[in-house]
Amino acid sequence: MEILRHIVVFVHITGFAILFGAWAAQAWGGKRQITGLMNVGLAIAAVAGLVLAAPWGVEYDLNYVKIGVKLVVLLIIGALMGIGQARGRRSGSVPPPLFWSIGVLTLLNAGIAVIWR
Repeated sequence: MEILRHIVVFVHITGFAILFGAWAAQAWGGKRQITGLMNVGLAIAAVAGLVLAAPWGVEYDLNYVKIGVKLVVLLIIGALMGIGQARGRRSGSVPPPLFWSIGVLTLLNAGIAVIWR
């Protein structure tokens, strides 16, 4: 069971890596748009995070505060991505503060996952 949990943790971090990698490619590529790959990374991270929030047995205690904080940050990232996509369709570009906050919050969420025990 522990190996399965570690695989899900790996998938969760991989989802954030996909999201951040796609964001970084847009940031340094000059377009600064919300891409489908960013949405895929967010979805992978969200689903794996929800699976990790399930009880995995009596030997592992869940940190509900950490789960709640990560969920709120994830929802904010999703909302910003949705707003950015809508504005990008309308005007052709995502406002810079909105775009950069997606990257910062993605790093924050990955940092919470790794550092907070």
